[in-house]
Amino acid sequence: MTSSYLIFATFAMAAVTFITRALPSLIPRKLLDTPWLHRLNESLPLSVMVLLILTSLSYQDLSATTALDSAELHLLMAQIGALLLVLLVYHISRQLLVSMIVGIAAINGLLWLLNNFLG
Repeated sequence: MTSSYLIFATFAMAAVTFITRALPSLIPRKLLDTPWLHRLNESLPLSVMVLLILTSLSYQDLSATTALDSAELHLLMAQIGALLLVLLVYHISRQLLVSMIVGIAAINGLLWLLNNFLG
């Protein structure tokens, strides 16, 4: 089950990547220079990154009785905090790489803070 899902996901990502890379050569140049397409091009990397992070949030082990000092809750809070920080940094800098580095540092820093001060 898992290996077939990974194979399907890999081929789906490859197909989407191929289509998005080939599409600009098939679309007339006049349409490519429209303002809405430029705005979409600017926000697309951040949108993809946010979707990837949202799908990887770990909330399956949480319930209404989860304690504040549980590792599962700390992980979810660190992921949400890192995501918000990534969005803020990208909004300010418009640098995807900088946002990713901040996100990685933020999730690790927030996990450390939460584990040391709340649990």
